[in-house]
Amino acid sequence: MAKGYWVSVYPAISDPERLTAYNKLARPAVQAAGGRLLSRDGRVVAHEAGITQRVVLIEFDSFKQAVAAYESEAYQKALVALPDGVERDFRIIEGID
Repeated sequence: MAKGYWVSVYPAISDPERLTAYNKLARPAVQAAGGRLLSRDGRVVAHEAGITQRVVLIEFDSFKQAVAAYESEAYQKALVALPDGVERDFRIIEGID
C-alpha cells in the first residue's frame, strides 16, 4: 500500500506566535492520526519556481490515513488556530507503492 504525505510550504508568515499556537494543536492531532514528522524548517535548495521558506513534510502509512487525519475533528480544531496572516500551500499526496 502506498504511503500518504502532507506537504506544506509557507510562502509568507506574518504572525509567527499564532503559528506556534496552531503547531501546539496540530502536532498531537497529527501524531494521534499516525502521522510522522519527516522535515520541518530544514535546509532548502530551491530550483525553478521553488521557494526557500518554511517547508513541512509529514508521512502516513497510507493516502487514506493522510486524508482522514486532515478531516479529523482534532486537526480541524487546529486549523481554526491557523492565523489569517499565514500563506500556506498545503497538499496531500500519494506515494509510489
